[in-house]
Amino acid sequence: MPRPDLDPELRALLADMPLMTEIHPEMLAQLRQFAAAPLAPLLQGRAVDHHDLTIPTADGAHIPLSVFRPTGSTAPAPCVYWIHGGGMIMGNRFSQLDIPLEWLDEFGAVVVTVDHRLAPEATGTTLVDDCYQGLLWVAEHAEELGVDPSRVIVAGASAGGGLAAGTVLMARDRNGPAIAAQVLICPMLDHRNNTTSSTQFSGEPAVWTREMNEFGWRSVLGDRTDVPAYVSPALADDLSGLPTTYIDAGSAEVFRDEDVAYATAIWAAGGQAELHLWAGGFHGFDALYPRAALSTAARTTRTTWLARTLAQTPATG
Repeated sequence: MPRPDLDPELRALLADMPLMTEIHPEMLAQLRQFAAAPLAPLLQGRAVDHHDLTIPTADGAHIPLSVFRPTGSTAPAPCVYWIHGGGMIMGNRFSQLDIPLEWLDEFGAVVVTVDHRLAPEATGTTLVDDCYQGLLWVAEHAEELGVDPSRVIVAGASAGGGLAAGTVLMARDRNGPAIAAQVLICPMLDHRNNTTSSTQFSGEPAVWTREMNEFGWRSVLGDRTDVPAYVSPALADDLSGLPTTYIDAGSAEVFRDEDVAYATAIWAAGGQAELHLWAGGFHGFDALYPRAALSTAARTTRTTWLARTLAQTPATG
């Protein structure tokens, strides 16, 4: 099936990356080693105070959170609650963390990132429940974190973008916590895996293919047919009452069409969403190659939107 071309610079960079078409269960342990991001290189040269903690979940488990604050920060600050990507099957709370740390640098934001449990060991709503529990903790501890509770942004990339969308839906339906904005970066939103872009990026090696996506969703859902919209947000029949939303994706990736559809559904419900499709971008391009020209444009545009959004949300502290 014809597919959009890759940006020439990104194509050249991607040529050196080992790609695959499918994921099999026996590969998962090895993939998790590569997807677990180290923290030290991300903090090098930054004036950041960092501490880790664990919080209990409703089912008796404990999940880690990490908190990052600009050194010397005193005034109540915006908070970015970050949810990592990895197809819901891999990654850790430091994956793609360079993205929100740029917002710590730019806005003095406190960044809190959550290590939700992973599929297939955890299934159903467990992953999004973990994310929501972490958000509740942030809201309950806003004062000691130095966070302005009126300026909490929920953000995530790929699977983390989908979990961010589900967490925001939970917050709306459970009357809190209040969320100022959501940032959904190439989000994984639809378990049905049946869009045109999903079909286009099938059968050939890529960063993330239809076959890999199917494995991720099957790991979370198994054979269940009663899929909650909190897990697969594209199923939500009501997207009213959501905070202002930023969605972006590449034109050359599996999630392109479900991301466009989600923005469209927010608009149809009377909400506010800004949508960017980056021509020639593959899945996760700006996280993998942040210095490429297209990546720089995507990251700058996202940060500019966030600056404008924060300027329109007066601090309460």
